[in-house]
Amino acid sequence: MAPMVDQEAGVPPDNAPATCPGPESATAGSAAGCAGCPNQKLCSSGELRSDPAPAVVKERLGEVKHKILVLSGKGGVGKTTVTCQVAKTLAEDEKINIGVLDVDICGPSLSRMMGVNGQTVHKTSTGWSPVYTIDDIAVMSIDFLLEKEDDAVIWRGPKKNGMIKEFLTSVEWGELDFLLIDTPPGTSDEHLSVVSLLKQSKIDGVILVTTPQEVSLQDVRKELNFCQKLRLPVIGVVENMSSYTCTKCQYSTQIFPSTTGGAEEWCRKEGIPLLCKLPLDPLVGRSCDNGLSVREESGSRDKPLSRGYKMISDAVQSFCQQHR
Repeated sequence: MAPMVDQEAGVPPDNAPATCPGPESATAGSAAGCAGCPNQKLCSSGELRSDPAPAVVKERLGEVKHKILVLSGKGGVGKTTVTCQVAKTLAEDEKINIGVLDVDICGPSLSRMMGVNGQTVHKTSTGWSPVYTIDDIAVMSIDFLLEKEDDAVIWRGPKKNGMIKEFLTSVEWGELDFLLIDTPPGTSDEHLSVVSLLKQSKIDGVILVTTPQEVSLQDVRKELNFCQKLRLPVIGVVENMSSYTCTKCQYSTQIFPSTTGGAEEWCRKEGIPLLCKLPLDPLVGRSCDNGLSVREESGSRDKPLSRGYKMISDAVQSFCQQHR
C-alpha cells in the first residue's frame, strides 16, 4: 500500500511514527523522529512545503488575533446557529471586533442568520470588503456573490477550495479580535482547505457542535478524530437542542433522546470540556430567520438559552487568553 500522506492538509500519514513533525514542517524528513519512516524520502524532498498560499493568508490575516473553527461531522445540528449567536454575543462588548466567514459553499445560510442576506460585496484594488451587520460584525459568504439567493452552487472540490482560498487571501478583514469560521458537515474538501491555508496563521481553537442522540455523536466523534490528526486544539463541545421545556406547563423532555449518555458522557470519556447544553427553543428559529440575537430577543439574559451562549463566548475568550 502506498504511503498515506495528505499533501494538502499536512496530515501526518497513518503509517508515520508518533513523533512525526508533520509533512509540511521545516524539519520534515530530517527530524530524529523521521528515522525509519517509509515517507521520509517524500517529506525530505520539500515537495509538501511548496504552496505559497498559507504565507499570503498569514499576511492578510495579520491583524486577526484569534481564528476559531466551528465543526461537526453531522449536518443539521446547528453549527451556523452557534457560530452566528456566539458572534453576536461576543459583539455585545463594543471593544471586541468580530468577523464571521462562511465556508459552507454549497449550503450557505450564514448571511440570513446574520441579518445581511441580499447584500453584495465590493471589490477594490486591494481586495474584497466584507459586509457589516448592524452590530458591526464583518461577514463574508458566497451568498453575496450569487445573482439570486436561491441559485444552487454546483461545484466540485477544486472550485470550492479555490473559493475558500479567495476568501482567506483577498478579503480585507482588518483588525479583528475573533474570526469565527462556519463549516459544512464532514471532514473533507472545505475543512482540509481551511486547515491547510491557515497552517501558518494558527487556528486558535475548535468548537464542536452536536445534538444528544447517538446518530449525531457517531459523526462528531469522527470530527474529534479529525482535530486530533490535524493537531487542532478543541475548546469544547456544545450540545445543541438538548431538551425542550413547554412554555405552558414547564414540563421538560428530550426531543432527541441521548441513548448513549449524550455529549456529557462522551466529553467525560474523552476528557474534553462540555461548554453547555443549549435548549430547543422556537425563539432560535424566529431569531435566526430575522438575523437577530437570541439573547436580545429573549428579553432576559438569565434564561437558559441566553446563559448558554454567554458561557460559550466566555469559554472562547478564556481559552484564547490561556493559549496565546
